[in-house]
Amino acid sequence: MNNYSKLSKKKDSFLLTSDKEKIAYYHYQNNQAKLIVIAHGFYNSKDSVLLQQLARDLSDGYDVFMFDFRGHGRSSGLFSWMSKESKDLEAVLNHLKGRYEKIGLVAFSLGGSISLNVLSETKGVDSLICVSAPAEFGKIDYKFWELDWKKDFIYTLFSKDGKVGKGVRLGPFWLKKKKPIKAVERIKIPVFYIHGDKDWVIKPWHSRALYKKTNTEKKLVVIKNGPHAEYLMQDSAEEFVREVKKWFKYTLEGQKRYKNNSD
Repeated sequence: MNNYSKLSKKKDSFLLTSDKEKIAYYHYQNNQAKLIVIAHGFYNSKDSVLLQQLARDLSDGYDVFMFDFRGHGRSSGLFSWMSKESKDLEAVLNHLKGRYEKIGLVAFSLGGSISLNVLSETKGVDSLICVSAPAEFGKIDYKFWELDWKKDFIYTLFSKDGKVGKGVRLGPFWLKKKKPIKAVERIKIPVFYIHGDKDWVIKPWHSRALYKKTNTEKKLVVIKNGPHAEYLMQDSAEEFVREVKKWFKYTLEGQKRYKNNSD
């Protein structure tokens, strides 16, 4: 495991959602005309070492905005398992409205599903990357016996880097949830799906199903031997960041299209 160096430490700033939750965020500003928003997955936060490294990798060409969903990190409230978190992303997009020429969003796991639900009804993002996003919450696979203990379990619970920014305050899971597999058909912006073929909690069929239902410019990459969500950046960091940058250069900066591996 590499020791990832962080961006300069920033003090938390806060946004207020429509239901009065405080959403903590960092806004790394480099006088760029375009912005990338990073939305973490379950049990993670904007302070996780892997996501901080992603922010650093992207900051050479973009401003970067990172935030904590409710119940995570420094944000208030309880995590409602996708039932209310749309309000968190909506508050972020309202805050950023009109401030940049283009905005890209890279979202992990449940953060990806939340993003699909929001962007099927809301403008404010020009390009989306979903990493290991479930097509439907009720169909998450969660095959615990397939967990990579060394890469996932030991890293998260026992390594110095893995423990940074981790944790969640849980709320009720039985509240009604929108289904990304139904919302994605209404998406109007380009969407790139990334998944690991060794994902033990959300199997690659989720991204394939979402890709099939997407009616806009789209791309799908399944990373060989890749684990779940943020963990893809442990062993496949170079490949992951390269794919992310290529997608944003094409969709946000108008560079020539590259071959779609899923065509």
